[in-house]
Amino acid sequence: MTDYPALSSPPAAPNTQPAVPGIFARNVRRTFGSVLAVADVSFTAPAAAVTALIGPNGSGKTTLLLMLAGLLRPDVGQINVAGFDMARSSYEARIRIGWMPDTLGTWDSLTCAEILTGYGRAYGMSKAFATERAHFMLRQLFLAEYANAPARVLSRGQKQRLGLARALVHDPQVVLLDEPASGLDPRSRIELRDLLRSLADAGKTVLVSSHVLSELEEIADHSVFLQRGQSIDVRAIERNATVRGWRLEALDPAALQAFLNSRNLPWRPGSAATTEVIVNLPDQQAALALLREAVAAGVPLHTIAPVSGRLEETYLSLDGERQ
Repeated sequence: MTDYPALSSPPAAPNTQPAVPGIFARNVRRTFGSVLAVADVSFTAPAAAVTALIGPNGSGKTTLLLMLAGLLRPDVGQINVAGFDMARSSYEARIRIGWMPDTLGTWDSLTCAEILTGYGRAYGMSKAFATERAHFMLRQLFLAEYANAPARVLSRGQKQRLGLARALVHDPQVVLLDEPASGLDPRSRIELRDLLRSLADAGKTVLVSSHVLSELEEIADHSVFLQRGQSIDVRAIERNATVRGWRLEALDPAALQAFLNSRNLPWRPGSAATTEVIVNLPDQQAALALLREAVAAGVPLHTIAPVSGRLEETYLSLDGERQ
């Protein structure tokens, strides 16, 4: 039976240099008949960190997560979770995993507390502790008022939160999340970001698959990009990236446009709702130089910022993405 800490116990101090990575995958491959879902994926997701899993639809993210969770066996390749080889020590690995699929998939007639208690019991908790843990998780995910309500009455966003509570009920070392923010309102998204960050700060490995790259940018320590079933070395993409869009806005838009024209710097209008313009610059040093020149020329520039975050920029740079 697994030993679970008391609910009042503080989280263990995060290990800043964990000896064993939370997830290690090497040359993982999976087919379904003639369909190649995952071709060749290798990556490491360290403990005490949030790792973003990013890729277009059909890139193999969900299939990879199912293999990491122990629900699918790879055709070839190696997967280690929390130091355990998934092929040879599947049980030891799986009891340390919290898995949240993109849909809840639960028994609608059971209450939220019954669902979480049942999962706690499945992980070896006593009935009393499983019940206590279930209600603790419902409070943590702001679902306490639905403890005795059947799952069928929950909204899409509430079911997402219940799915996250289910993934965390046994206090796993490794947390796998597939589109966890789907259906959540803005406040719940903020709470989710804070929760995932706190899990990583407590030493857990958090792997998140999501298309909301702006939110991943705020919490991810590392990223893994997939394309056509393969992990991509994004360092080469970043090295080869020659330009990046920068958003400029001034108190006097006409003066800004005249300044850019005088330096033969092409620009295009930004959002229709603002007076901003977009220019392409090679790097941050070029942006800094442009800012200095504008100030020296007396242009009342008040905004200069990248159009998109690094994750989004890299995603759009993946070879083969839609133009």
